[in-house]
Amino acid sequence: MTVKPTTHSSHWGAFTAVLDNDQLVVIPFSGDPDPSPLLKNFENALNHKVRIATPMVRRGWLENGPGPDDRRGADEYIAVTWEEAYALASGELARIAEAYGPESVFGGSYGWSSAGRFHHAQSQVHRFLNTTIGGYVRSVNSYSSGAASVILPHIVGDMNEIARRGVSWEEISEHTDLMLSFGGLALKNSQVASGGLSEHTERGFIDKAAKRGTKFISVSPLQSDMPDEAQGEWLAIRPGTDAALILALLHVLKSNGWTDEDYLARYCVGWDKMVAYIVGAEDGQVRDAVWAAEICGISAARIEKLAEELHGKRVMISVAHALQRAEHGEQPVWLGLVLSAALGQPGLPGGGYGYALGALGHYGKHHNQVSYPALPQGKNGVKDFIPVARISDMLLNPGQEFRYNGETRRYPHIKLAWWAGGNPFHHHQDLARLRQAFNQLDTLIVHEVAWTATARHADIVLPATMTLEREDVGGAPTDRHLFAMQPVAKPFGEAKDDYTIFAELAKRLGREEAFTEGRSARQWLEHLYGQMQEKCQQQGIDVPNFSTFWDIGQLQLPQLKDGGRLLRNLRNDPEQHPLPTPSGKIEIFSQTIADFNDADCPGHPVWLEPTQKPDAGNPLYLIANQPATKLHSQLDYGKHSVSQKLDGREICRLHPQDAASRGIKIGDTVKISNSRGTVLASVDISERIMAGVVQLPTGAWYDPQDPQAEKPLCRHGNPNVLTLDVGTSSLAQGCCGQITIVEVARFEGTAPAVQAFEPPVVLYR
Repeated sequence: MTVKPTTHSSHWGAFTAVLDNDQLVVIPFSGDPDPSPLLKNFENALNHKVRIATPMVRRGWLENGPGPDDRRGADEYIAVTWEEAYALASGELARIAEAYGPESVFGGSYGWSSAGRFHHAQSQVHRFLNTTIGGYVRSVNSYSSGAASVILPHIVGDMNEIARRGVSWEEISEHTDLMLSFGGLALKNSQVASGGLSEHTERGFIDKAAKRGTKFISVSPLQSDMPDEAQGEWLAIRPGTDAALILALLHVLKSNGWTDEDYLARYCVGWDKMVAYIVGAEDGQVRDAVWAAEICGISAARIEKLAEELHGKRVMISVAHALQRAEHGEQPVWLGLVLSAALGQPGLPGGGYGYALGALGHYGKHHNQVSYPALPQGKNGVKDFIPVARISDMLLNPGQEFRYNGETRRYPHIKLAWWAGGNPFHHHQDLARLRQAFNQLDTLIVHEVAWTATARHADIVLPATMTLEREDVGGAPTDRHLFAMQPVAKPFGEAKDDYTIFAELAKRLGREEAFTEGRSARQWLEHLYGQMQEKCQQQGIDVPNFSTFWDIGQLQLPQLKDGGRLLRNLRNDPEQHPLPTPSGKIEIFSQTIADFNDADCPGHPVWLEPTQKPDAGNPLYLIANQPATKLHSQLDYGKHSVSQKLDGREICRLHPQDAASRGIKIGDTVKISNSRGTVLASVDISERIMAGVVQLPTGAWYDPQDPQAEKPLCRHGNPNVLTLDVGTSSLAQGCCGQITIVEVARFEGTAPAVQAFEPPVVLYR
């Protein structure tokens, strides 16, 4: 299309791009000290064979009409015109809304489809449903932090305040003596941030801190969860047992008189109840180092030594997303805060508690003085919602009661789901069960760039443009650069942006003006930019007009250095700056949670045995963590992602001891199996993983050999075939996708070829 460099942005970095004779060249933003290799995934993405070129309708739905159908995921598709697609989609939405009401429509679209603030697919679909049919059933929280986002407001404050406005990396590099990271600080996670990330600074600050003398300790089954720059110590822990370790550390601290009783008395409530539990006054079980060593696999002597190292230091305690993506995930989040409070650290420079520090590029950054506004979504007239990870439960059990955050609710009866910019067959658990759940729908409508597994289960598939094919503005509240996302290429085939699609559908439903407010996409960009410009002027910040900004391609905004303000203000003046908790203090014991009377999340943090423990049939833990080669499953067919596979499959890691006992060698194809199914993966063998653990990242597109199998075999290596689809607890109902149990065996014979990036059968009329 052009050889002129254009500015653009993504969740993993800003860049300029040149398209010359269909060859895309991506050049990282010059101001980024540590650009992400994920940018290379764009280089072959524009015209990949897996792109969707024209609207499609699943053959069974087109021929037999709406209704439950177990052919989803295994059917052919028929190409239709946009006019036919608009008529089918708008007609079906009108039918469902009139017959069953908007409470029968689920507005899905959980996903990170674009860093652009206007073409944010989730906002677009929600605005569309609100302005056309009056609302939809929504989801709350996230797969990444479902447990934390519910527990943290009860015990300290809103998760965004704790995570996004927590202690900064800059402050840690200057003040922290010891950083104890439960779940580590993997840089592969902090290379991404929703809305954009122009400066990857984590590696530099960690290096600066280590050189100044900060000691880093990573508690994780994976040594790779701590960057080499930290020069840190790895404490290998059995997956899912961090709560037991923290309880033992508290026991050692209390027994030796190393707890800050003044801090606990002034700024916390419930320490006495916590102590009673730790010393066994409640049930006779002392939670000491010897007790914890049997559970977590770290020796009692090392636990006692670790507690001693924490005493008298400026200590930062961090708890990764990974810990709460498991059964009883609320407990380590809560206990990490208790440990920090017991040391008297919250509110001190470089000390305290950092939930999810390192889990996203947002965290540990400074905030912009003015943020770019979001697209207004309108009013949702439907009150029903589900915790985001409970979609299969909802679709399989309409009308069934469930507990959430102290309430007893009922799952609505969903007839139609509308998904744009997301891929639940990546992030959901027990994919055979998810397929069964989607098969209960009358209709599934999906906007997609490419033939993901979710698109292959849809009844109506509407081809969407990639971010590189449209105009937008990229920016995040923690990124001081705002970028004009200028189009690099023409839309692929007949693809259209989500806004255009929804505007056309709204027109057919008689609600075009309500949806568009009379604005084109460019006019919306100018309008939103104008709102930001007005806020800036009110604060004495000079920014250019939209036209000048668009020509320049970027601008820099001033930032505030107010990280950690919630707990710092509490420490400085608890009377004037109480926490937003019932007591105004850190709630080591929460009467609110206790009154919910849910046995799987009592009024103070505890150790609860998980069901996912190795046994004779499944002797290994599986860690299904975030990938290093892509954001979730985005652009899994991209150049960088594919280059890191072996034989086209995702690579799992085994300890030499576990590999040798099974006759497995580097480069072998293995079967990873449990009662829910089997995945194939290629093998790497490393001592940087704990014995008894296999690690397989998420993100490989689901590629079942038999899409209708009760226990599928995924040829590509998607671990969510194997993971457990239950809630973390009755409190949060979060995702438990991080840990499960499996057996691993060498695949004998010729393994089936991966087909994930081959389009389905398409019929043209």
